[in-house]
Amino acid sequence: MEFSVLLTIVQGLVVGVTLMVPGMSGGTMAMVLGAYENLIKAVSSFFRHPKKSVIFLAAFAVPALAGMVLLAQPLLDLISRFEKPMMYLFMGAVAGSIPLIYKKVQVKRLNWKFFLYLAIGIFIVIAVGNIPSGLFGGNGLTGLASYVIQIIGGIIVAVALVLPGISVSYMLVLMDLYEPTMRALSRMDVVALMPLIIGCILGIILTTRLLEYFMKNRPFATYLIILGFIIGSVATVFPGVPSAGQLPVCAALFAGGFVIIYALSRKEEALEAAMARKKASDSAFRY
Repeated sequence: MEFSVLLTIVQGLVVGVTLMVPGMSGGTMAMVLGAYENLIKAVSSFFRHPKKSVIFLAAFAVPALAGMVLLAQPLLDLISRFEKPMMYLFMGAVAGSIPLIYKKVQVKRLNWKFFLYLAIGIFIVIAVGNIPSGLFGGNGLTGLASYVIQIIGGIIVAVALVLPGISVSYMLVLMDLYEPTMRALSRMDVVALMPLIIGCILGIILTTRLLEYFMKNRPFATYLIILGFIIGSVATVFPGVPSAGQLPVCAALFAGGFVIIYALSRKEEALEAAMARKKASDSAFRY
């Protein structure tokens, strides 16, 4: 796992800002910014490489938390005022990551498996996005039942956090936990957040280990399903066709989001290649 601390801080901040926006996926944004694979490796190999994992996770998580607490609300206000232009910006950013993810699939030829795995990813994201809100009815429970629901909610949130295309905030809405969580975050009420945090930690450990296994042993199917998640996430945040007056702005923001993220993904790819060459050179020098 090779990474730049400064770049990781910026990635964490951006992911944290978008994490609490309904419809937006933290996993998608991490994938878009090139932090996804390192996050999976850092969590799943925590006990094998504790020092490197702690440095990476701290560089990512602290800015992410700061982004959630300090900047998420201003972003939500901006989206409420300029919903369609902002959504087109997000859609462009997500679309800009697709070429890099497609490259990771290493498609040799198009066959039925390609379309099947892609369709599975798209279907899962769209199906989750159409679950009725409040389905779990968590707000009506008290005492031990409330804590259990929050721990289960934390596990579900962890799955949404790890998998691209599934919105953490939307999953909280489904379980009637969005408003209590936002209130607890705004007050920095750690005690109220503790059951959710416990469930989230358990879920992250389980999900990342499973995902790392499949990324390593079944890369073709795994990355295609992830690509389906990404494409499906564009559909879930699609705000509709803009009016004639908004069309030029929305088109420009979509193109801007695409170009920025595509350029960043290429830069991230070049940085990873440079770090790999340096590591290989250092190993050769020691011998």
